[in-house]
Amino acid sequence: MRFDLVTLFPELFAPHFTHGVTRRAYESRQVDVRLWPLRDFADDTYRRVDDRPYGGGPGMVMLAEPLLRALDAIAADRGGAHAPVIHFTPTGRRIDQGLVQEMAAGPGAVLLCGRYEGIDQRLLDRRVTLELSLGDFVLSGGELPALALLDAVARLQDGVLTAPSHEQDSFSDGLLEGPHYSRPERLLVDGAEDAVPPVLLSGHHADIARWRRERSLELTLRRRPDLLAAARAAGRLSRADEKFIASLVP
Repeated sequence: MRFDLVTLFPELFAPHFTHGVTRRAYESRQVDVRLWPLRDFADDTYRRVDDRPYGGGPGMVMLAEPLLRALDAIAADRGGAHAPVIHFTPTGRRIDQGLVQEMAAGPGAVLLCGRYEGIDQRLLDRRVTLELSLGDFVLSGGELPALALLDAVARLQDGVLTAPSHEQDSFSDGLLEGPHYSRPERLLVDGAEDAVPPVLLSGHHADIARWRRERSLELTLRRRPDLLAAARAAGRLSRADEKFIASLVP
């Protein structure tokens, strides 16, 4: 898949493509990322890409014309092949694992990384396919959400992780993932000894699977009951799940 990033700060991206397990996806070009510095598409001596907003107010607005030229150049470089155009904004749809899984199986996209007070609305109305957000807070620009989306998509590509790793992630089955433990078996912390739950040392795979499922249900009920309700509505909870949940409710 191919992702084209339109950004004022292309230098922010390079380190993320050469470190960590997801670098495998970028090095193999399973996720082919191409950077398009927006100032290259300005048409004046000062390489201006922003101006004051009509109607007054604070800040600057990103101009439509350099962005239009950038998008046209990307379309030509792609040979006219259609690609969705994604804009990152606090007013967009919140990114979730379902969307990530959908994109991980798709052809890629063009990612617009806005800055300042935002992008001229006429460009958004004419060219943007989807608007996305990391959550209910404001960042300085779209580069961090773009990196978050790329990382989430890259880790789902074949050969990047061992298969069970992402299949057991939080949200993959609609629930939060339960706790994990490693060596030593007994850990002394602040004068108190903490031991690994005995079931994880038992070697009984069915008991371990049941314990992990119950911890996942318990954590989701406590922290994200909305996810539990959604899993129930989607028919993802078994009778055993429902019985265990009922045992947790006073």
